[in-house]
Amino acid sequence: MGVTYSQFFPPKPSLTAANLPSQKGKVFIVTGGASGVGFELCKILYQAGGKVYLAGRSPHGARLAATRIKSTVCDDPGELAFLFLDLQDVGTIRPAVEAFTAAESRLDVLFNNAGVFQPPQGSVSAQGHELQMATNCLGPHLLAQLLTPTLINTAQSSPSAAVRIVWTSSLLVDMSAPRGGGITSNTLSTLVVTDPSTNYTTSKTGNWYLAKAFSDRLRKHVIVSVTQNPGNLATQSLRHLHWIMPYLTAPLNHDPVFGAYTELYAGLSRDLNIDDGGSYIIPWGRKHPCPRADIVDAMKREDDGGPDAVKLFVDWCDKLTKRFH
Repeated sequence: MGVTYSQFFPPKPSLTAANLPSQKGKVFIVTGGASGVGFELCKILYQAGGKVYLAGRSPHGARLAATRIKSTVCDDPGELAFLFLDLQDVGTIRPAVEAFTAAESRLDVLFNNAGVFQPPQGSVSAQGHELQMATNCLGPHLLAQLLTPTLINTAQSSPSAAVRIVWTSSLLVDMSAPRGGGITSNTLSTLVVTDPSTNYTTSKTGNWYLAKAFSDRLRKHVIVSVTQNPGNLATQSLRHLHWIMPYLTAPLNHDPVFGAYTELYAGLSRDLNIDDGGSYIIPWGRKHPCPRADIVDAMKREDDGGPDAVKLFVDWCDKLTKRFH
């Protein structure tokens, strides 16, 4: 209960724009970078001298975001660029990666920040998959897969554990995910007819599983993959809820910049090393002191006595995105 409470009301962040070292020479991708937490994160990285790709589906929104960022930052900034992709349409992922790799030879951190929260029941993606699982998991999974060669190339000339993938989870994984995380063959086959709240929690558990899968896969390249709960934040993610909910939750919601501090820690803190791969980061940048044991056990491989729920989920993601690889 204490850890849950501290995620609602976290201690002060340890890594912010005020003490972030220079990021000159580094390249970042932030999905959903035009608004909310992503916008704040892009602003911090740009201010620190990094080259930041605001990845999203709206060129107009990205231009407005870039203008706002540049108007507030004047001290030795980096670069801002737009990368078109639509996470709910996995057909846009490969073209986005090809556009990125045509322009860049390195990628220091991929921030899988964007997501969708409780859209109307029955909402589906461009390929007909449940919208939250498509946007929160399938799109980011394929994006990370296709960017893996660039990440590996970058890691070869970078300090150990400096190259990272950051996935976005939620406090609801701690609070309401079924025992073991709830990802089974049955839940994955009935997503469209299941209530959006359950699907959202399932997708956020899936983000942790993906963080663990990529951590295991990329450990030999000293690349770190972690998931993070950015915190309870006043962002557009609440737009699909009943109109009264933002008012009821307002006392628990923080400015989006604090969510950016959580992601900043996950992506750039020197506190994390290769042994922290697969870890769960909580607000405003701390390693989860006691992640749910039942979910940790569910992620164990069969040869370690576990059900290997990670493999089940990754295989499912692979099957649904294979033709777009």
